[in-house]
Amino acid sequence: MTALSGSGPAVCIGADIDTDLVIAGRYLRTKDRSVWAQHVFEDLDPGLAPRLKGAVLIAGKNMGCGSSREQAAVALREAGVLAVIAPSFARIFYRNSINVGLPVIECEIPGCHDDMNITFDCVDGWIAVDGKKYFFRPLSSRMQEILNTGGLVEYWKRRLER
Repeated sequence: MTALSGSGPAVCIGADIDTDLVIAGRYLRTKDRSVWAQHVFEDLDPGLAPRLKGAVLIAGKNMGCGSSREQAAVALREAGVLAVIAPSFARIFYRNSINVGLPVIECEIPGCHDDMNITFDCVDGWIAVDGKKYFFRPLSSRMQEILNTGGLVEYWKRRLER
């Protein structure tokens, strides 16, 4: 599997999750990303962070609204989230996620419950949920390349080395 495809258990959260709920500002005094990963979603559910490693995060509409802090996407990636799926994203959170190498997929997953088996493919544009397929518009080739290189910084490093 690459950053563009994966499989894992679902962790379901609600709609309108703002970046302050993803990682509270009080933890941003440090640049230690492992601290961010330990405290992700702490104000939403203090027991959620350990369940994110190797999981696919399923959110409601407007995921990542609020402040434009890039640390929210970084905290999710560092916590081990494989991808975030939601019917809609705040525009800045969506792009921040791609830029840090975290796949984000615009698709609605009805009847979400934790531990559903989720498989996704960002190249062909599908998600399988316990065997049922949902389709979405695949990411552009540029976004796919950014994700495959681990984020925008690595993408530009490799391009400049050519």
